Amino acid sequence: MLTLLLGVQPITTDLYLPALPSLTLSLGASVAATQLTLSALIICFGAGQLICGPLADRFGRRPVLLWGMALYTVASVLSALAPTIEWLIGWRALQGAAMAAAVTCGRSIVRDLFQPHEGARVMSRALTGLGVIAMLSPLVGGMLAQWVNWHAALLVLALFGAATLAFIAARFEETVPRLNPQATQLGTLLRNWTAVAQNPTFRAWVALLSLTYGGLFLFLAGSSFVFIDVLHTSRIGYGLIMASNSLAYIAGTWLCRRLLLSHGLRGAVRRGGMLTFGAGIVMVALSLAGVHEVWAVLLPQWLYAVGHGIHQPCGQAGAIGPFPDKAGAAAALSGFTMMLMSFAVGLWVGRSLNGTVYPLTLGIGAFSAGVALVAWTLVQRHGEPRIGTAALPT
Repeated sequence: MLTLLLGVQPITTDLYLPALPSLTLSLGASVAATQLTLSALIICFGAGQLICGPLADRFGRRPVLLWGMALYTVASVLSALAPTIEWLIGWRALQGAAMAAAVTCGRSIVRDLFQPHEGARVMSRALTGLGVIAMLSPLVGGMLAQWVNWHAALLVLALFGAATLAFIAARFEETVPRLNPQATQLGTLLRNWTAVAQNPTFRAWVALLSLTYGGLFLFLAGSSFVFIDVLHTSRIGYGLIMASNSLAYIAGTWLCRRLLLSHGLRGAVRRGGMLTFGAGIVMVALSLAGVHEVWAVLLPQWLYAVGHGIHQPCGQAGAIGPFPDKAGAAAALSGFTMMLMSFAVGLWVGRSLNGTVYPLTLGIGAFSAGVALVAWTLVQRHGEPRIGTAALPT
């Protein structure tokens, strides 16, 4: 179930990436307008988490998941039928807001049931499944874009949403240990968000999450134009490239579980920072040396993806670890911060793509340096969650 809930994000963002160039031509849109179909989804996804987190704390995970996935399925159908780029942007925005219910509740469920160190291992296993979804998504999207059209690629999201909704309705039992009737009151919201944001452990992990996801999102948002338009790969070839990146991410989640057993949260991230920094150095060096080939971007990106597979589960567990009684609020605020970063990256990509590899390679290099800096400083100083005992459901 966690794989489905967390996997809704990569399938929603990754599956239609191979169709972006043809979607742009079909709707007569600019690259910047097409990027808004991704940026609008991401910013509404972030804002939606601020709503879904408190709702899940007040009413429980199950009702928020059922309503959220129902809305996601409807928005997916409407996206596939969009006649103009403006309509598509609007329906993708609604899709992002609904998607927030799945991801926020998924993260909160982990905190409902597990302490942070065990939660990181559970999250890592679920994110391995997410990696499989992310690996298959661009392959399926590339084949549909090549052999059918972009409408078919977006319709797959409706099928995924309907299947996830059916699974939740049939199998999921409530996990929230205690409902909080005051969770959605404005005063309570502000107090909870303030308490969470002032926690140095939360800030350290969220800084790591935002930077590592920012680099990944830069690759997601810009890679189709670079690989297809600049480096002249086919859409199916691009799908294979994205699948290989997901395979590297899966390897990272597997490595994360091994590092957690031997080195703990902070030790795992410290070693992951070395991989991420190395990836950025190699990618920047090759592009500045004039090596503008598929392998010169892809090989260091694989290394970045392995590092991301370490940072993401550790960061998500670490950020909500200190807040067993505010898991929804903490998950929402961390997710919102990550999506603000992604929205900014999406806007920058839409304005910066210039027919070369440099916006992609130099941007990922900058994010790699930022991830390593946070992993080696803030996380080492403040990254050990201090919490009470986990509250298990009756």
